[in-house]
Amino acid sequence: MTRVMVVDDHPMWREGVGRDLAAAGYEVVAATGEGRQAVRIAGAARPDVVILDLQLPDVSGVEVINGLRAELPGVRILMLSASGEQQDVLDAVKAGAAGYLLKSAGLPEFLDAVSRTAAGDTVFTPGLAGLVLGEFRRLAVEPSGPDATAPKLTERETEVLRLVAKGLSYRQIAERLVLSHRTVQNHVQNTLGKLQLHNRVELTRYAIERGLD
Repeated sequence: MTRVMVVDDHPMWREGVGRDLAAAGYEVVAATGEGRQAVRIAGAARPDVVILDLQLPDVSGVEVINGLRAELPGVRILMLSASGEQQDVLDAVKAGAAGYLLKSAGLPEFLDAVSRTAAGDTVFTPGLAGLVLGEFRRLAVEPSGPDATAPKLTERETEVLRLVAKGLSYRQIAERLVLSHRTVQNHVQNTLGKLQLHNRVELTRYAIERGLD
């Protein structure tokens, strides 16, 4: 059972999200309205996924992301925010959030996002993925062209990498490229190994920085 922690400073919203998650079969291991407390209890609660609001009363969502990732390096963080402002989205993803969903999302979309986040996907509210891709390309410090010393990816690996950067799930990538789910997983694992990266979030940032879309 996937363990989830909910961090939101609005009690009714926090409790409602917790009930929806529990009804969908998730184990809600903690819920809090303060960012510092979320970081303090994360080590004991050991969630697999954290549902995190961006605007908290004590510290920013970005600070909470940094604290959670330091406490639990493998945790997956899904932002659930009322703000769709470009800088808010960009700051959260740069800090290490696995996805960003607006609070206007419906329950099926929310539960799908949690499921995909737990499975290792990057998830965005429709429209935000393109915003993130475009802004990362513009702000990337590293050159967008392939480096002479960069590891060489096959054409298929590059194709899969582009779709990962767009936030597609393994299933969606497999359908798009007419491949098996296992073949897509193998391509992703091979690419991670070549680039010396550890997960899909790092892989997505690598692709974005190089303008792969």
